[in-house]
Amino acid sequence: MPKVVRFHTTGEASVLQLDELPVPLAADDDVVIDVRAFGLNRAEIMFRRGAYPQYAPALPSTLGYEAAGVVRAIGPKVTTLKVGDRVSSVPSFKMGYYWTYGEVARVPEHAVVPLPAHLSWAEGAAIWMPYLTVWGAFVEYGRLQAGETVVIRAASSSVGVAAMQMAKQLGATVIALTRGDAKRDFIASHGPDHIVTTQGGDLAAQILDLTGGRGADFIFDPVAGPELMELAAATRYQGRLFIYGRLSGEPSSFPVALGLAKGLTLRGYSLFEVVNFPAIFARGKAAVAAGVAAGVYRPAVDRVFSLGQVAAAHEHMESNVQQGKIVVAV
Repeated sequence: MPKVVRFHTTGEASVLQLDELPVPLAADDDVVIDVRAFGLNRAEIMFRRGAYPQYAPALPSTLGYEAAGVVRAIGPKVTTLKVGDRVSSVPSFKMGYYWTYGEVARVPEHAVVPLPAHLSWAEGAAIWMPYLTVWGAFVEYGRLQAGETVVIRAASSSVGVAAMQMAKQLGATVIALTRGDAKRDFIASHGPDHIVTTQGGDLAAQILDLTGGRGADFIFDPVAGPELMELAAATRYQGRLFIYGRLSGEPSSFPVALGLAKGLTLRGYSLFEVVNFPAIFARGKAAVAAGVAAGVYRPAVDRVFSLGQVAAAHEHMESNVQQGKIVVAV
């Protein structure tokens, strides 16, 4: 029987275990995939801890959103795929009921897309969460324009890499933020116009200096916390500040005075704003697939773990030292 990653209680990475389970049946629009690699996301860390904001796990629970592999079986209602297809999964389903962590995955048909031949299995497991997240923020909702300046916080993350690539493709000027100098060379390899270290002094002053005192048009932030006030100060009049995470863990103060004075658009954002709306989801999938096929979007893989090292892979993500997407090879 295939091995599937599950947890029987919420908690630290050590709760993850390999359970042998029967191959799942492909009912209705289900697709069963022989997994070659799966990618890790912050959502799965929160889900494992029982802190996922969307829903709680039903224990024992599977997990995972992103995988690459070969179609093993399809349900009777599946019309767009066949057994043997080389595919990736798109994060657009209820984790726990569906899953990607394991030797086999079960996902719905709408969440399965072809994997281009020029990408490795590891790269195929590293595409959809980052690029679809960025597409929704930059294109569908944020309307990032050529000539605008975008500040990308946590630029060394898989989403940060995707954001740098997409912003440059859209013709924007990119200011990449990182905490220190350890990841500067990695970030520089993805083409930002400027790199700013958040520990390097007055963050707002650095951004304002790089924009000639005008401020950034768009700030893309997964961290929030106390520095949210500095980022608001570094945004131009009627600028946009998208918050798509809370990695800081510290309280965030809403910049009321700056928001009023500058007419700022400050909003929370998540991938669910793309995948929950079929028309938007279809546009996003088409745009990302085109960019990947053309080689414009190329995911960065940080480190590849084995299936037996899945708990270590989670610990690696929680250490925040990664550069790009963490992947588990199966």
